[in-house]
Amino acid sequence: MNEIIGYIFLGLGLLFDFIGCLGLIRFPDIYNRLHSSIKCVTLGTSSILLGLFLFKGFTPGGIKALLCIAFLLLTAPVSAHVLSRSAHKSGVKLWKGSVCDKYAEDKN
Repeated sequence: MNEIIGYIFLGLGLLFDFIGCLGLIRFPDIYNRLHSSIKCVTLGTSSILLGLFLFKGFTPGGIKALLCIAFLLLTAPVSAHVLSRSAHKSGVKLWKGSVCDKYAEDKN
């Protein structure tokens, strides 16, 4: 049973990673690309690691997979926020079709 659920999580993770890679190619500016890549990492890679944990169980490899999931969930959104904020402060323009700019509102 664990193997079937593990395969499901592996498939979901691969699907999220594939969609995230498409977003990196298709989206117009750095802010949208960061959004796509962080969703790819947090959902895709974490699902793959969860599937690995279901295969390995509470072995050293499975525990390392759980620790990697915790590390990814804590650091990936923070790093995306830091990258987008520093890009905005250094003057990288938003895409012309962007609707709102909350960082510019915070400056005023």
